[in-house]
Amino acid sequence: MAMKLRSFGRHLREGVKNIGRNGWMTFASVSAVSITLFILGVFLMLALNVNHIVDVVENRVEIKVFLDVMTDEENIKSIKGQLKDISGVKEVQFVPKEEGLQQLKDSFGEQAYLFDGLEQENPLPDAFVVRIETPQEVEQVAGEIQRIPLVDKVNYGQGFVDKLFTVTSTIRNIGLIFIIGLAFTAMFLIANTIRLTIFARRKEIEIMKLVGATNWFIRWPFFIEGLLLGVIGSILPIILLLAGYKFLYDQVMVDLSFYFLDLLPLFPLGYQIAELLIGIGAFIGIWGSLVSVHRFLRV
Repeated sequence: MAMKLRSFGRHLREGVKNIGRNGWMTFASVSAVSITLFILGVFLMLALNVNHIVDVVENRVEIKVFLDVMTDEENIKSIKGQLKDISGVKEVQFVPKEEGLQQLKDSFGEQAYLFDGLEQENPLPDAFVVRIETPQEVEQVAGEIQRIPLVDKVNYGQGFVDKLFTVTSTIRNIGLIFIIGLAFTAMFLIANTIRLTIFARRKEIEIMKLVGATNWFIRWPFFIEGLLLGVIGSILPIILLLAGYKFLYDQVMVDLSFYFLDLLPLFPLGYQIAELLIGIGAFIGIWGSLVSVHRFLRV
């Protein structure tokens, strides 16, 4: 056990020394990691926020249930119970016709006076607003509601909702494909840069192999060096991304809130992005180092 710890300590020291010993190649590797991870981080933040906004829009899909004008209070309570019993229904809110008229007047702003005098003979029916757990089930739930007695009309923006879900699904799929493609591109670029760093030291590897060093004895310092290159290269883009996102968040949130939309808060988004970029950087650094060293172990 003590021997293994001493060996690991030696490998760790060698890995750290190699970073300082190969200054320009280390700088090139770290720069490649930083630039590529910065670009990847920008698109990750964009994709996560687009997905969040899409979720917000989808979750605002609701069903408006208008009752027959002759529906009495007892039947209203019965219908509310039936609505709650429908599978997939999350919340049921009763909107009496007086409240419905006030909402209508509020929506017209300065022209609300056009509805003055309707309070005595309110033509609007009582209604329910139904919110569902999974927005994609809106059509199925609306169909079940329509079959309840004394339900006069069910409105959920049928044509608009179908188009909305088509658009949001397309946005998610395109975003996922783009991020995966960018991640593989990042892996290729960073791994090739690290490969060039190790290629410049191929003679060193060959000599170690010829004097009897085992493959893993040679690999370990490069393993640690690749890990450190990936982690160090991820720190700068994380700092820039979090600072830039905070500035953007402070600038645009006032405008977005007007449309009842919002960006993801800096935290926990910042933690998620930091973990992802450090993990990707470390993985690519290790993978690039091990794959590159493997070529020169066959002496």
